[in-house]
Amino acid sequence: MNSTVILKGNILYTSRPSEFISIQHGYIIAVDGVVVYCGESIPPAYADCEVTDYGDNLIIPGFVDTHAHAPQYCNRGLGMDKELLPWLETYTFPEEAKFSNLDYARLVYGAFVQDLWRNGTTRSILFGTIHKESTLVLMELLQKAGLSAYVGKVNMDRNSPDFLIEETSQSLADTKDWLEASAQFGPLVKPIITPRFVPSCTSELMDGLGTLSEEYKVPVQSHLSENHGEIDWVGALHPESPNYTDVYYEHKLMGRTPTVMAHCIHLSDIEMDRMAETQTMVSHCPYSNVNLSSGIAPIRKLMKRNIPIGLGSDISGGHIVSMAKVLTEAIGLSKMKWVEVDSNYAPLTLSEAFYMATKGGGKFFGKVGSFEKGCELDALIIDDTSLFDPNERTLEERLERWLYVGDDRHIVERYVAGQVLLNPQGFQG
Repeated sequence: MNSTVILKGNILYTSRPSEFISIQHGYIIAVDGVVVYCGESIPPAYADCEVTDYGDNLIIPGFVDTHAHAPQYCNRGLGMDKELLPWLETYTFPEEAKFSNLDYARLVYGAFVQDLWRNGTTRSILFGTIHKESTLVLMELLQKAGLSAYVGKVNMDRNSPDFLIEETSQSLADTKDWLEASAQFGPLVKPIITPRFVPSCTSELMDGLGTLSEEYKVPVQSHLSENHGEIDWVGALHPESPNYTDVYYEHKLMGRTPTVMAHCIHLSDIEMDRMAETQTMVSHCPYSNVNLSSGIAPIRKLMKRNIPIGLGSDISGGHIVSMAKVLTEAIGLSKMKWVEVDSNYAPLTLSEAFYMATKGGGKFFGKVGSFEKGCELDALIIDDTSLFDPNERTLEERLERWLYVGDDRHIVERYVAGQVLLNPQGFQG
């Protein structure tokens, strides 16, 4: 029997980056988790169905975080005065090594999943660690919470500390075992091939991971062009490749299956052409790019090149889980790029940044992040009445105000694929 969900409230979403669609006291109808109608009144065929009426609350799509490191959750706000490579050595690698302990993994991942739920991140693309067992724990906790995610067992077999490095053949064998075990978590929680970044993966490992990605038909995620020191390092490690981007491309880790690359701050025009050709998604991580002094990504230029873009919290290079805050930071950073660096590229508008945080990143999951017909129903219900303002505001103004000055306490309900998500607090035991 088909399951029908009808939500009533003040609906806001972006079907395209340039503008919001807003429907005051409108209706969203989903059948088996997929939107079949969004409009001002209920079609006669659904007149007898139960309606969940959220009154004057806002209804927006759930947020999509296209890049976060779940094991770095406890490092939020630490080492923010360091650049990328010293930060990795001082904080990141020692913390990730702790995830060989499954009890520690369950404790931290449970708290992280709870924070995703709390902040309305209904879909995410996540790095785990090199440890296949604890990565499966993360996937299990996400599944129990009803959240959707791509989760990666990280691979690294060179230029890594002795306490956090793999032997190449074992890394590939563990990845294959993990891919097999991941089948139990579908359809909302799925695996993604995850070479940490080129400096930590040999050509043999990258070739093997590219083959596994094609064999198991799973997507790929990694880091690209985040920091000048990193880019120079890749150039020294791979003089045979014309650029950083093509190292991934030549090892079948870009364009063969859906691919997302975090950062992409310092791409050359030739590299942008490759990104556009392969339709590789950029995960723009504004907080991290500021915190680690990496740079300001040329987002408007990437948009003009028809490169798909989502937003990422990049926990813990970024220090805030909330995608509402990530999207407002993306706007602010684009203003600084425009006024201080390159006046040819206008700052992001609110609708453009909101699109990236919903439908833009949601495209990696299929039809996600919008209330258009055929999209999966991921939604947040926002009660903004406690944000004092005696003036009449449009729905767009109310949304903007909440994004900038509201927080997770105003999210009163969360839906993923048409299902209400209960608070997952305590399930990690």
